[in-house]
Amino acid sequence: MIRQEALADGVLACKMLAGRYFVGFDDTSCVHQAPGLPNHLAWSLGHLALTMSRLVAMLGGNPPPESDFITGDGTRGTPERFDTESVSFGSRPESRGDRYPTLGRCIAIYDGACDRLAGAVRGADDASLDKVVRWGAGEAPVFMLVMRMIFHNGVHTGQIADLRRALGMKSIFA
Repeated sequence: MIRQEALADGVLACKMLAGRYFVGFDDTSCVHQAPGLPNHLAWSLGHLALTMSRLVAMLGGNPPPESDFITGDGTRGTPERFDTESVSFGSRPESRGDRYPTLGRCIAIYDGACDRLAGAVRGADDASLDKVVRWGAGEAPVFMLVMRMIFHNGVHTGQIADLRRALGMKSIFA
């Protein structure tokens, strides 16, 4: 079970490490996009939570609470819930705050997805982690997809770091 613990700890580290970059945003600035940058904070958090939730489902873990997502057409997000189509792969962030949850809910939904993925990984046996599954246009063992989630969270955290600079926010290291 050492592999499960290491993978789960990696997912939980994403929650803590990414969270440092959320400081200074508010319900308005979390939907601001800077010129030349691909995403805003609200979209990134919903996208990461949705992607991790899909992997949790493959592991048979707890689905996200119904209070986190609604399946719509990309326009049905609320101050409490993401519309899955507004944060899915290929979607485009909007600056309309009414299409995304409040910043506090965005963070809570992201944190919850990290916790559920870590819990599903901890509870998985070796056969479940070694199972090869379809993901996008390819296939991969589930344990590799967990590592991919950690990397994916890091990529979007890097985008958030770029966004902070573009919006003139203070460094998290200052």
